[in-house]
Amino acid sequence: MAKKVTMQDIADKLNISKNSVSQALSGKGGVSEETRRRVKQVAEQLGYKYSNNRRQKANERKRNIALIASDYAFSLKSFFGEIYLSIEAEVHNQGMNLLIQSINKELVDQLALPPLFETHPIDGILILSHITTEYINKVIATGIPTVIIDHHHPHIKADAVLTNNRFGAYTAVEHLLQLSHRRIAFVGNIDFSPSYYERLEGYLMALRDYGVKPDEALIFSNAREEEEMIDQFIKSLPEQPTAWFCVNDGLGYLVNACLQQNGIKVPEEASVCSFDNGQLSRIATPKITTMDIDLQYFGQKAVEQLCWRMAHRDAPIQEILLPTKLIVRQSTANAPE
Repeated sequence: MAKKVTMQDIADKLNISKNSVSQALSGKGGVSEETRRRVKQVAEQLGYKYSNNRRQKANERKRNIALIASDYAFSLKSFFGEIYLSIEAEVHNQGMNLLIQSINKELVDQLALPPLFETHPIDGILILSHITTEYINKVIATGIPTVIIDHHHPHIKADAVLTNNRFGAYTAVEHLLQLSHRRIAFVGNIDFSPSYYERLEGYLMALRDYGVKPDEALIFSNAREEEEMIDQFIKSLPEQPTAWFCVNDGLGYLVNACLQQNGIKVPEEASVCSFDNGQLSRIATPKITTMDIDLQYFGQKAVEQLCWRMAHRDAPIQEILLPTKLIVRQSTANAPE
């Protein structure tokens, strides 16, 4: 009677581990496409019998996806909360488990991996927004497939799913330019996030394309979401701009309110445009023109990319840019004569 061919036989033939053979034959991540192809080829040559019965499938462990973010990111429920809910739904749709870990300052300072990495086998990691470059690289160094959501940096070598911030900001500022505005202020803290720096680049790109020379006095690039700071900036300007582009809805809300407190009518004397299409843009008076981000699609795309990365571990790093959409509301109008 011929001896039954086992996974160990295939492993010995290829000089790889039995675990790698198992991963290759089951279609799970953890091995390269080349290894998967060679394993299947040798399995066929040796006459290995695949077992696809229901009991075996029922006993297979569901893949665990870790979602980690800073305490601060998790606190921003109106933005990252929506992305999280989308991630949760998509992970479950894919038949996987979602494990969530908030990363506090102590873990960051100690460069300590999340505790759940010790208590659970982790098949893929989603990092929501910025932690620190050093900490993110510590996580990536585990070798577990990783996708970063709404953050990137030249020193971080991992897939990223991002908003197309430059083109989104370009569209917003172009909207103001097409309303005949030429003195357009920029408000945002470019040191806080790469996204905000990229929105400054989009602002400058739009001005350049329309032949408008940037006025340094109108570029408030270290603006914090503090009413007093915004009010002081408005009061400090010798000549008021006729339009304002703000990198997020929080700043847009404050600019809108402070302008009116200083007797500047919106939109009759100054238009305001912001970014994100969050709740603050909708409850402001007047409602604020903004750039919409499809947060549900953001989460779905991140999970989709992570599944792809788990199956293509050796493929080049990818950055995926998601589009934005201009939502025109009452806060923008033609430039005053």
